[in-house]
Amino acid sequence: MKNTVFVKHFELPKIDKNEVLRYMGVRVCDETTDTLLEGCIKECEVGDSFGPKACFCICDITNKNHIVDMGVAVIKSDSLSKHLEGCDKIVIFAATVGIAIDRLVEKYSRLLPSKALCFSSIGAQQIEKMCDDFCLWLKNEYDEFELTSRFSPGYGDFDVCFQSEIFKLLDCHKKIGLSLCDSFIMSPSKSVTAIIGLKAKEKI
Repeated sequence: MKNTVFVKHFELPKIDKNEVLRYMGVRVCDETTDTLLEGCIKECEVGDSFGPKACFCICDITNKNHIVDMGVAVIKSDSLSKHLEGCDKIVIFAATVGIAIDRLVEKYSRLLPSKALCFSSIGAQQIEKMCDDFCLWLKNEYDEFELTSRFSPGYGDFDVCFQSEIFKLLDCHKKIGLSLCDSFIMSPSKSVTAIIGLKAKEKI
């Protein structure tokens, strides 16, 4: 049976300067770097640099002998099976902040590499914050379950090739404009796919 795929749009998360600096590898922010970062943040806020959205579906699973069977696919992975221990449902999701930030990175990689790094780091901070916001929304929406942390293809022995199964299941290109190349790199680049386990709360 085909699982229903839902699409959720997000407000642009507030850009966290400290987190952006961390992604840039900056430990001590001097005046020049601060001015650069402030300028990039303003360019993001007044322009159309982000289009945050996610698509997801919920699947029933069986999980035994290091094999996770979600009906639409079967995954042999010790690390994923351990991560989903006690869960009988999962959320499979893909999220992106959109292509515009990639275009800014590409533009400034030729003109001013330091600015390209700044925009790339802003994009990284934004997709991580968006995924955190999505997990918080799930926690509130499905409050009868305990949620695991998110677990992406490529973690442990969870084969990165499973990206292609996620894209087929969620129809990512049609739903949120997210594409996958042959080497399993996503476009837009500031995007995430992952699985979250749902474990029914014990009734008191």
